[in-house]
Amino acid sequence: MGPDVPLLNDYKQEFFLKRFPQTLLGGPRFKLGYCAPPYIYVNQIILFLTPWVLGGVGTLLYQLGIMKDYYTAALSGGLMFVTALILQMTNLYAKQKTVRVERMQIQNTLTDEDEFEFSSCVGSETVKFIIPGKKYIINTVFHSLLAGVLCGLGTLYLLPNRITLLYSNIGGTVMIFVFGWVTICIGEYSLIINTATETATFQALDTYEITALMRPFYIFVFIAVDLAHRFAVNTAILEQTNQILHILFLFLPFLWAMGILPPLDALFLWGMEQLLEFGLGGSPMSSNTKLLVMFLISAGTAIASYFIPSTLGVILFMTGFGFILSLNLSEIGFAFKHTMISHLASSKSKNMHRGLRIQFGWREFIFYLTVLTFALIEASLLHQFAGFSSFSKASPQAIASYVLIVLLIIMWILREIQRVYLFGVFRNPFYPKDVRTVTVFMEKQRRLMKVGVVRRILLTLVSPFAMIAFLSLDRSLQNLHSVSVSIGFTRIFRMVWQNTENALLDIVVMSVAQMLVFNPDLWWNRSLDTGIRLLLVGILRDRLLQFVSKLQFAIAILLTSWTEKKQRRKSTATLITLNVVFFPILLTFVAISALLSSPLLPLFTLPVFLIGFPRPIRSWPGPVGATACVCSDTVYYQQMVPSLAVALQSALAAGSLGLSLPGSHYLCRFQDRLMWILVLEKGFTYCGVNIKGLELQETSCHAAEAHRVDEIFEMAFEHQEHTKILSPNHHFGHILTPCTVLPVRLYSDARNVLSGIIDSHENLKQLKDDFIKVLVWMLVQYCYKKSKTWESPGNADKNKKGSFPDHQHSGTVERSRSLRGEDSFSVDTIEDWTDDSDIFDLEPSGRMKDRREPGQLGTTPKVHLSIPGSVETQSQDGSQEMSPDDKLYRAVVLGLPAVDKGKQQEVVPQVEFSCCYSELLSIPEEWRTAPVPTSKVNEMRQRFPEEWYHFILSQLDFFHLKEKPSNLLEDLMKDKALKDLYIHGVLSCCFGLFGLDNTVPAPSHVFRAYTGGIPWSVGLDWLTGKPELFQLALKAFRYTFKLMIDKASLGPVENFKELVNYLEEYENDWYIGLVSDLEWQQAVLQEKPYLFSLGHDPNMGIYTGRVLTLQELLVQVGKLNDEAVRGQWANLSWELLYATNDDEERYSIQAHPVLLRNLTVQAADPPLGYPVYSSELLHLPLF
Repeated sequence: MGPDVPLLNDYKQEFFLKRFPQTLLGGPRFKLGYCAPPYIYVNQIILFLTPWVLGGVGTLLYQLGIMKDYYTAALSGGLMFVTALILQMTNLYAKQKTVRVERMQIQNTLTDEDEFEFSSCVGSETVKFIIPGKKYIINTVFHSLLAGVLCGLGTLYLLPNRITLLYSNIGGTVMIFVFGWVTICIGEYSLIINTATETATFQALDTYEITALMRPFYIFVFIAVDLAHRFAVNTAILEQTNQILHILFLFLPFLWAMGILPPLDALFLWGMEQLLEFGLGGSPMSSNTKLLVMFLISAGTAIASYFIPSTLGVILFMTGFGFILSLNLSEIGFAFKHTMISHLASSKSKNMHRGLRIQFGWREFIFYLTVLTFALIEASLLHQFAGFSSFSKASPQAIASYVLIVLLIIMWILREIQRVYLFGVFRNPFYPKDVRTVTVFMEKQRRLMKVGVVRRILLTLVSPFAMIAFLSLDRSLQNLHSVSVSIGFTRIFRMVWQNTENALLDIVVMSVAQMLVFNPDLWWNRSLDTGIRLLLVGILRDRLLQFVSKLQFAIAILLTSWTEKKQRRKSTATLITLNVVFFPILLTFVAISALLSSPLLPLFTLPVFLIGFPRPIRSWPGPVGATACVCSDTVYYQQMVPSLAVALQSALAAGSLGLSLPGSHYLCRFQDRLMWILVLEKGFTYCGVNIKGLELQETSCHAAEAHRVDEIFEMAFEHQEHTKILSPNHHFGHILTPCTVLPVRLYSDARNVLSGIIDSHENLKQLKDDFIKVLVWMLVQYCYKKSKTWESPGNADKNKKGSFPDHQHSGTVERSRSLRGEDSFSVDTIEDWTDDSDIFDLEPSGRMKDRREPGQLGTTPKVHLSIPGSVETQSQDGSQEMSPDDKLYRAVVLGLPAVDKGKQQEVVPQVEFSCCYSELLSIPEEWRTAPVPTSKVNEMRQRFPEEWYHFILSQLDFFHLKEKPSNLLEDLMKDKALKDLYIHGVLSCCFGLFGLDNTVPAPSHVFRAYTGGIPWSVGLDWLTGKPELFQLALKAFRYTFKLMIDKASLGPVENFKELVNYLEEYENDWYIGLVSDLEWQQAVLQEKPYLFSLGHDPNMGIYTGRVLTLQELLVQVGKLNDEAVRGQWANLSWELLYATNDDEERYSIQAHPVLLRNLTVQAADPPLGYPVYSSELLHLPLF
């Protein structure tokens, strides 16, 4: 697709132009897309202005001095409540009394409303069109009541006298009064008449009609500030805030339409997340429930610390609860729950829960208890004996700050030298060069692994205790019952454990600032205690990092829109010029989005930037890992994720992935696999991540971006021998920065063209002989394994005798007659026809009928020719003469349907074994009934590999038999009846797969036989009627084909022992089949060492072999620009949920090698994205 593909196609543009004005005005539909009577528009205008009219009544009475302000508010609110109820009751009445009129033909199938036939100004269709009504009765009453309260308080908020007191300007009063009421009318219409579709959409479905409450909520927030100002008249800050908000109140419709203000669900989740992280020192959580519970517990801890009467108690309380709340409480609770169950439940329950992932045991419990004990002892002793001195250059607290500065520098250096690029810009000279194999990498990385261990100890043990020492020595803790102390120190005492690296940075920054400025009269030192200073430093640090990241993202979009030729549109030059001219406004947008911690939204991923609404750090509302577009490729990710999680655990603990915080994104690459990793929560010695797997079937866009990812990783890890020390990162500015490689146990995928092997005449000729050998081995192994279920040879004799009923000893004529009715074809019958025979004779000539081959297995069943679709008639007297016409009539009854004569009972001839143990290896009775001619049996007897057969028998041990003769194997080898059974079994399978001719099979037939897609034949029909035998034959053929490839690649098989080794290896370590087989997926999940599949490309006419090999290989990992991902996901949410632009060829999903736009869209949660795999929350221990 070219760069000028439409952002929205024609019908989507029309849809958007109808929806946006409705969103802007709060719900009125003035652009319908079809002709509607004028009263439709007039009615909507009247309903839109109704709150203003009702509020105007109260305002007029107040201005005339007839009523006081709160009475006017009550009057306007009461009138609005009654009006809203009447409107809702009108809608209910219209729904009950009328039947929906059949709608007209819709020209545009993507409109968001039906076309109505309107009959009158107040007709039922008119009412239902203008007032859709509520889904729930409780919302009908609640929303009506809320509409009344909103109108009453809005009247109070916009009283002209009140506005004049704030601004002392008549012109400003008029502007605020008029446009303020427009804002209230928009909120009222959205609440009670028709809820508009919001540009700020978080949930795909509004199940409980929460969207209608969004606009009234923000109006109530503004009114609440005004009410607070009314009751606190002399508060200057409230007055200034009220003045600013009255002006901002006029721009609420613009903020709603632009999607800057979040919907209520996203607002409360974002608010709790921000308060938990920056106000209470916690971490964002992976689910809404965990977020709410952790927020309540953390807030309760801060409140409880306010009421503790002693400073020592405050220190111990904050230190203890800060440590406990930073642990992985959900996993600890999970482990405790199942430990209790295992003690109380039965042994069955114990076995059931033993395999569960429980990462908390006695070792972890003792470790945590020891750390907590030492932390409490340290905090109490330091505070008790050295916590009353003021901060100076020689004070104990200053000495502790010097230690923290040194620790920060050391940890920062140790973290950076483990990454392939320093600061993402220069190549790290300490990183192993030319990393391609696990062995070489692990050998070269030993020094860095030691560095990682040192850093882990400093991060886990040394730094927290050093920070606790610094905090325990602070004088601010002497102030009991202080809100600032309770909030600030509860936060930092927890953050020391929850987010050690950032806490260390904050304390060092504050300490340096305090050392540079000792002036006690400065506002920083005079008005703020240490806890609040650290809180402000933490917020400033986070927002500054977000600002830099968002600015990098914006500049990347601006530059690549011109430098990448495929992204250069006709409007690109104009957009770049506007961004340069209005660059201060762009910086303002970036700063506001950073301040709100909301994504910077590039509209359609063009250099047109908007402020997205604030949302939780995980960006999506649903539970983690709940949905994915599962397909056949999913199993490869399911197999590798446990091993990848272990490797990530080591990398995160060592710091080789950089500073990993909740909201960090990583991209892993191996061959055709792309893994997207999102860090969701982090605490003391644990990290919670979600791993997604992207599709393997690469589209053109996917392939273009994946190719750029490969280039970046190859430049970083595989081409280092040609680069200089501290050489620059040639892909600096890309949203992907390589970090390191991880050894992961997974499948490597190798595909080979089999030309020269599958089409070799010698190989195909040998294929049949090898198939016989493999099939003999397969049958013997099958019967041998089955014999292990038998307890003794006596039992075997009993089974042998019981397996042949008496009626099977009947004569040859009866057995032959019983098989004549079988609807199948035998080549032997063709051989029995003579030139003198009539083609319509029911039986062949008599001289051939009684022919028997010497040494035949009992009697070979004969099945005679039947014309398909005919109805055969049985002659009661075989010698009776018939005229040719009668023969024709009796053979074929034209015009009549075929008669199903039912399945005849297959009769098995009696077999007498010379060895009483032969029954243990006897093939099942139903496998002996193949309709093969006697001549082919003799031919197979000559081709049968007797030496191979004896060698296989000699390898059997029969350890499962309690008593066995010493010459058992010799007796089995001498048993001709047993050998004849295997001859017949092998012939039956050959008959089904190859037919009875001795021609060399063509490559196409080999491929069909491998895939099980052989054209129908009589032999195949019989073979498929024995599913177990058919699967054995198919498996043997696949083994034979793999053997053919191995012999062509590695050389011929020297002896029987080597051939057995091949077959045993295939049986134990390989799955040989098709990628589409269910067993293939099971083999991947069971981690079979090798898998092989045969494929065919009909376009090129070539056959390919695919081999998956399970081994430990290096997976490349890079860190993504978090804000680039959040910004693109915000645009995706807006584009699909609001603009409904789901075109598969839309511009915003096209390949962008720098932004990785297509891959980022794939990694979004369904239904907007389409990852083929998404893991549940993975808890990674980091100690």
